[in-house]
Amino acid sequence: MADVDGSWDCTVKSPLGDQNLTLTVQSAGDTFTGTAAGAMGSGDVEGTVSGNTLSWKLQMTVPMPMTLDCEATAEGDTLTGTVGAGAFGSFPLSGKRTG
Repeated sequence: MADVDGSWDCTVKSPLGDQNLTLTVQSAGDTFTGTAAGAMGSGDVEGTVSGNTLSWKLQMTVPMPMTLDCEATAEGDTLTGTVGAGAFGSFPLSGKRTG
């Protein structure tokens, strides 16, 4: 099991307030699949793994359709990273492993 695998309880600090997100990761070599679920909806995610860093895109429909560029690095049971929202800038992401 890679250091990135598991279920992560994440918070994204956005201009709309804290957005909670549960990210589930199953890595296989330099890629991963999983799910992301939060107040803005849920869906399957897939991305790349480089060391302990995950990179993925998240399709969002609420409050408007956009693609978020996400990157986060796992250190032990802590996940830290950023969520890029195009013209809206970049927001910090933090999380703790819950499973």
